[in-house]
Amino acid sequence: MSQSIRHPEILEIARREGKVTVEGLAEHFEVTLQTIRRDLSDLAEAGRLERVHGGAVLPSGTTNIGYEDRRGLNAEGKAAMARACAAAIPHDCSVFLNIGTSTEAVAENLLSHRNILAVTNNLNIAGTLARNGDCEVVVTAGALRRADGGLTGALTEHTIRQFKFDIAVIGCSALDEEGDILDFDMQEVGVTRTIIEQSRQVFLVADHTKFRRQAPVRVAALSDLATFFTDMSPPEAIAARCAEIGVALRVAG
Repeated sequence: MSQSIRHPEILEIARREGKVTVEGLAEHFEVTLQTIRRDLSDLAEAGRLERVHGGAVLPSGTTNIGYEDRRGLNAEGKAAMARACAAAIPHDCSVFLNIGTSTEAVAENLLSHRNILAVTNNLNIAGTLARNGDCEVVVTAGALRRADGGLTGALTEHTIRQFKFDIAVIGCSALDEEGDILDFDMQEVGVTRTIIEQSRQVFLVADHTKFRRQAPVRVAALSDLATFFTDMSPPEAIAARCAEIGVALRVAG
């Protein structure tokens, strides 16, 4: 069966079942795993699917994909930009890390930092940073979102307003060519806006998959950032906008 025939059927299976797996498709089409991986990569490059560990899901403009699936999405690229971001965070500072798999990756790279105060609204990040004996960890109040260990809502915003952070590290669900930072959850967006208001510098960590995605809620603009960390060169319009407004663009690949 040719690729031109497989691709539409792969998309139909994804629409019907919500997710496709490499092994399941290889068995269905009676082709090799490598053939299916190439098919999924081609469909992801075209913006028709999003690769996750072991398969792919349909991209969504209104609902985010599952947290565990996001963890496996472009893990190598996230690790590279997380190392670059952590390297830009000095010792002896206060930092906020918000909900997200990219900010989790940054936390993993802060374990050798000395004398930092880290505040977070994510239980996964708090658990990671607790392994650093030179890091004081503060977890915000808020309503627990079991799907990703995040804390959101008015109590979270109230806690954040008690601080003024040297640096905030935030993620996002999408970044459009107009320079708008986008997300799915309106309560989480309110928290992120409060984080930005209470921070002297804001670092965004967003890998190249965010350039192809859409999300319905505007969080902020590129102009609210000090530095944008990513893993591949962004679309020309985004790079030009960063240069125009003086936002440092750091591509780690």
